[in-house]
Amino acid sequence: MTLRNCLILFIFAASLLAPLQGVSADELLARADTRMPADNSALDSPAGITKVLVRKSERRLYLMDDDEVIRSYRISLGENPEGHKLYEGDQRTPEGDYELDWRNANSDFYKSIHISYPNVRDRELASAWGLDPGGSIMIHGLPNEAGDMAFAYTGLDWTNGCIAVTNEEMDEIWQLVADGTPIRILP
Repeated sequence: MTLRNCLILFIFAASLLAPLQGVSADELLARADTRMPADNSALDSPAGITKVLVRKSERRLYLMDDDEVIRSYRISLGENPEGHKLYEGDQRTPEGDYELDWRNANSDFYKSIHISYPNVRDRELASAWGLDPGGSIMIHGLPNEAGDMAFAYTGLDWTNGCIAVTNEEMDEIWQLVADGTPIRILP
C-alpha cells in the first residue's frame, strides 16, 4: 500500500472517529500532499529535523526544522494522559524539555527512541513524594504482537506513558530524527 493510500485510509478513519467541522477530506488530502513528497525521496536522507514537538492535548507529534513543520503524526499516549508524569506506574506521558538520546531496534514495540525522562527536576519531584519517577519513556510503534489487530490501537491512549505511532510512521521518524534531537512535550 502506498503512503498516499495509507493517508487516504487514515483520513477516512479519522472522519469516522472525530469529524472535522468545515474541513473536507479533499482539503485534508491537499494539505497532506503539500507535506509529503509523491516519491518519498525526502525519506532517503535526514530532512534537517532540529526538534520534535509533542502537543498532548492535540495528540500530535511534529518533526520541526526550526519553526517549520516537516511532518506531523497522530499519536497515542499513556492511559492517564493529562498532567505531567510524576512516578512510575502513573500511566502519564511526561511534559517538558527532553532529548531523544538513544534507540532500540529490538524493543517490545516496533522500534523505539528513548526520551531522556526523568531529568533532575523529575527526580526531585518524585523524591519529594517518596516515589520512583520511572523511566523508559519512548517514542515507539505498535506492540510486536499486534499483528492483524494493529487497527484497534488507532485513536486510543494505550501506552504506559510512552508516545506511540503506527509502525510505518515509526520508520519515518527513525530515519528522519537523529539521536541528540531535543523534544518538547506540551500539555
